[in-house]
Amino acid sequence: MADGTGHRALASAREGADGPGGLDSVPSPEERRRILQARALAIASARETVAVATLPVVAFQVGGERYAVPVEEVFQIVDARALSPLPAAPAWLLGAAVAQARVVPVLDLRQLLGLDAGGMTDLAKILVVEHGGEAFGLAAEVVEGQVELPRDGLTAAADGPFQWIAPDRLSVLDLGKLGAPAAHGR
Repeated sequence: MADGTGHRALASAREGADGPGGLDSVPSPEERRRILQARALAIASARETVAVATLPVVAFQVGGERYAVPVEEVFQIVDARALSPLPAAPAWLLGAAVAQARVVPVLDLRQLLGLDAGGMTDLAKILVVEHGGEAFGLAAEVVEGQVELPRDGLTAAADGPFQWIAPDRLSVLDLGKLGAPAAHGR
């Protein structure tokens, strides 16, 4: 490259890349505006994302199954050690807990849904929910946290206290349909 071939190749590349005049040429204001507009369109189209309608829920596990409740219905999540048993209460009513200065009943979904019932020590968290002006707790073994479920993948539940079923079998509870086993014909 001592013969100047490298310099000629660089000059040719500059002219090819930037047009006549090489890197030192300044585009006209119209050309600059056209280039900037093209770049802006390219950046905007690269950033466009398809908005997917989702249902934000809090997912949890109980009785070996996964359930969820809509985020807007979750009032608080407390430790299950806050649970105080109620003497002579039905099996589906585990007790009561205090959540932000409110005493709320805590339901055992294992009993209400006919799941394998474990012991009290299996329960780690209580999801305090609010529905129809009433607050109550749902005992859970594990709280997974917030999940965004794509609405187009949800199937309306046919029966039971469920609103939606996700493709991964996560069942979204309809809190208005929860109740004592007698209310479900058990």
